[in-house]
Amino acid sequence: MSALFSKKTPVTPKIEMDNVHKAFGSNKVLQGVNVSVNPGESLVIIGGSGTGKSVTLKCILGMMEPEQGTIKVDGQDITHIRGKERDKVAEKFGMLFQGGALFDSLPVWQNICFGVLERGLITRKDAPDYAVEKLRSVGLKPDIAYLFPAELSGGMQKRVALARAIAGDPEIIFFDEPTTGLDPIMADVINDLIVSCTKELGATGLTITHDMASARKIGDKIAMLYQGKIVWVGDAKKIDKSGNDYVEQFINGRAKGPIETYV
Repeated sequence: MSALFSKKTPVTPKIEMDNVHKAFGSNKVLQGVNVSVNPGESLVIIGGSGTGKSVTLKCILGMMEPEQGTIKVDGQDITHIRGKERDKVAEKFGMLFQGGALFDSLPVWQNICFGVLERGLITRKDAPDYAVEKLRSVGLKPDIAYLFPAELSGGMQKRVALARAIAGDPEIIFFDEPTTGLDPIMADVINDLIVSCTKELGATGLTITHDMASARKIGDKIAMLYQGKIVWVGDAKKIDKSGNDYVEQFINGRAKGPIETYV
C-alpha cells in the first residue's frame, strides 16, 4: 500500500486543553494543564482533594475563565466566549453533578426535562412521557416520574440526576464525583449505568473522581492531576503498570511518596 493511502486522517479532539492556567490570587490551582479527549472516548481525571479537578471542569464549562492557555471543543476555541456563542456550545453538554443537584420543589419528570424544556426541544405535554423513557434508561420505573426528590433514596436520586444528564442526548457528558455518598454496591450500579448510557448515546465522557473503582470502570483513559498539572495519562487498563511514582502512591493509597501530605 502506498504512503498516500496508509496515512490516517487526524482526529479532531472533542475536548482539548492546552497549557491552561487558573489562579485565585496567589493560589495557583492550574499550572499548565494539557489534556485531550477524542470523540466517543471516556477520560477520567483522578487526583486528591485540592489538586484542581473541579476547577478544570469549571473552566471547560465556562463557569471560570483561565488566565492563560486555550480550551477547544470540536476544534473551536471556547476559552473566552460568552453569551449566545457559549450557549450554543453548552447545548452539546450534559452534566451529572456531585450531589445530584435536583430541584426539591419539582417532581422527577420536571427535573429530568428541565433543560430540554428550556431549550424548546419538547413540549410540556410530552415531557412526562419523555422523562419516563429516560428513567427506563437508568433502570427506574415509570411511577418514579411523579415523585419528588425527597421521596427517593440517595441511589435513586443519583439515577434521576443521570437521566437528566442524558435527557438532551448530549455529545459530551461531564461526571463530577459520580459515586460520592453511595455504598459500594450502588456505586458500582451507577458506574455501569454511566458506561451503558454514554455508549448508547455515542457520547464523549469526562469524569473527575478520586474513586479508583469508578475510574477503572468508567474510563478508557485515565489522567492524573497533581499540583495543577497532568503528571500521567494513559490507557485505564495500564494504570497498575504506569511506572509513575505519583500514580503508584495515589492508586495504592500510600501515605509515603512524592505526593505531599499534611497532618
